Amino acid sequence: MTKLRIGVIYGGRSSEHEVSLASAAAVIANLDVARYDVVPIRIERDGRWTIPDQAPTDTVAGSVIASHRQAVPQPDHHETNASLRAEPSTHPLLQIERRGTRDADGTQPALLREWHLDVVFPVLHGPFGEDGTIQGLLELADVPYVGAGVLASAVGMDKAVQKLVFAACRLPIVDHVTVRRSDWRRRPAEVEADIQKRLPFPVFVKPANLGSSVGISKAKDTEHLSAALALAARHDRKIVIEAAVPEAREIECAVLGNDTPLASVPGEIVPSREFYDYEAKYLDNGSRLLIPAPLSESIARDVQRLALAAYAAIDCAGLARVDFLIARASDAVFLNEVNTIPGFTTISMYAKLWEASGLPYPQILDRLIALALDRHADRGAIESS
Repeated sequence: MTKLRIGVIYGGRSSEHEVSLASAAAVIANLDVARYDVVPIRIERDGRWTIPDQAPTDTVAGSVIASHRQAVPQPDHHETNASLRAEPSTHPLLQIERRGTRDADGTQPALLREWHLDVVFPVLHGPFGEDGTIQGLLELADVPYVGAGVLASAVGMDKAVQKLVFAACRLPIVDHVTVRRSDWRRRPAEVEADIQKRLPFPVFVKPANLGSSVGISKAKDTEHLSAALALAARHDRKIVIEAAVPEAREIECAVLGNDTPLASVPGEIVPSREFYDYEAKYLDNGSRLLIPAPLSESIARDVQRLALAAYAAIDCAGLARVDFLIARASDAVFLNEVNTIPGFTTISMYAKLWEASGLPYPQILDRLIALALDRHADRGAIESS
């Protein structure tokens, strides 16, 4: 059987660079070597594309995450630069050039290798990877890729736009306010007064376009609100402020598929801190995952139904993790957000939810690659002239 060549793109320019290393390490380690040739493609923090001498490992990724996003000197294992042809053609998609080496006439970088990639597997979290930018590049190059398309990726990244879509589809969401960083910096007292008029404390303050709980904080009063807005403004030009759900339970559901997706059993996160922030996710071991979530049968079905509805609302494909908040006293269910490239290690919630639903991690990877090829073939059937 001819192997498929899979390009796994990871790293990236966002604040979630470290998390991407961990996800990519798991994907690369679990792709079946009998079926796939894997080409690891790392995007550095400065945006350079490189081909590493060795793929990321769980050990290395874990130590980087433990550094808590501090700049830690690391050995340079990257001998080659990579460039992607962003144009449909029959030529190889990926060109590899050795740094500092030129052709005989000295005018062009020496071409080290050209690769045709059958499928690209983006394992990029946050802006410049999960937001439709890489997806648009791959669409231009006419190459199959795993996961959501340009529209769903962009909407899935932007929490403010997501809420507009969910509201239009009459899906249950919490009360919220969206403010622009520029407005808040010009007239902070007025913006903060308007937030307090529209939402009671406590509130959650989030950058609109980021994940892994980076830049998110809980504000319990006016003083905390100013600090929370300042933190979120460091990460985005748009800020979402949400009313807190009383005694919220954090429920997640994994979705897999294209036009006829399936929903996993729901799971519950019991955070080690007041809420599931970056530290609770990655830096301590106190948080617990309850899979399946201890929900009544009717509420579990409702979560699955809403997960599929949210997935369809943003026109998602491939995979997503859909997050919910449930009020403990009333059991009211609120749709929080759709993550189109969720954390993707073998111990991440997405993988664990499918494992509990009968689909082990390596089979998830196989299914995602098949879905990518199916979606590419389906889009190729569209008449363009």
